[in-house]
Amino acid sequence: QVQLMESGGGLVQAGGSLRLSCAASGSIVFRINDMGWYRQAPGKQREVVATIGSGGNTNYADSVKGRFTISRDNAKNTVLLQMNSLKPEDTAVYYCNAARGVYGSSSYRPTYWGQGTQVTVSA
Repeated sequence: QVQLMESGGGLVQAGGSLRLSCAASGSIVFRINDMGWYRQAPGKQREVVATIGSGGNTNYADSVKGRFTISRDNAKNTVLLQMNSLKPEDTAVYYCNAARGVYGSSSYRPTYWGQGTQVTVSA
């Protein structure tokens, strides 16, 4: 199994920055391919924010391109999400994810989830 431990998040004013971090551990952590962040706002479906492969290839939701940056340390099995120029519409619970397969491919399976961390952006 894989366990994901998140940290970061909180309350920030619009235009501010936050950084989320996630550490993966467990007996089969070596089987993880892509890692990433999803978010879910009240009354909405969970959506992908950004993903990153073990080779560093990244994918971003259009709504966060140019504002958010995802990075990964394979040696430490950690993934970071730097969020800049935050907007009220970024308010959501953010979930760390560890997947089998590559995002966008038929083999992609977002199998493992963190407990979620609240990000609130005030206007």
